[in-house]
Amino acid sequence: MVHVLSSRTLLRPADPERSRAFYGEQLGLAVYREFGTGPERGTVYFLGGGFLEVSGRSDTPPSPPPRLWLQVADVSAAHDELLAKGVEIVRPPVKEPWGLVEMWIADPDGTEIVLVEVPAEHPLRYRPGI
Repeated sequence: MVHVLSSRTLLRPADPERSRAFYGEQLGLAVYREFGTGPERGTVYFLGGGFLEVSGRSDTPPSPPPRLWLQVADVSAAHDELLAKGVEIVRPPVKEPWGLVEMWIADPDGTEIVLVEVPAEHPLRYRPGI
């Protein structure tokens, strides 16, 4: 059995500086650590229970492209904040048939990011009889 101590999602952007500006300034993710020097240095961001590493460079996007699922406390507030910071909203907040409120954005390389709010009455939060 593999005993996993930590995990992270790795992104190799076409333009590392542009991606760092998106994740650090526009999304406002906190930096866990940085390593290396120069424009292709690595930056690791906190993602709740995991990490997102933006490092290196890629001339071609991965196929299929990765998707990020980020749970937030209030999707409507995130929508307003990101819109004010100039982030393009791919799809505004919608309550899905499965009960989660989801909003879609994309990073500068097209990586799809879903911001998810779990309502108080959703089974992920509330389980009657338990």
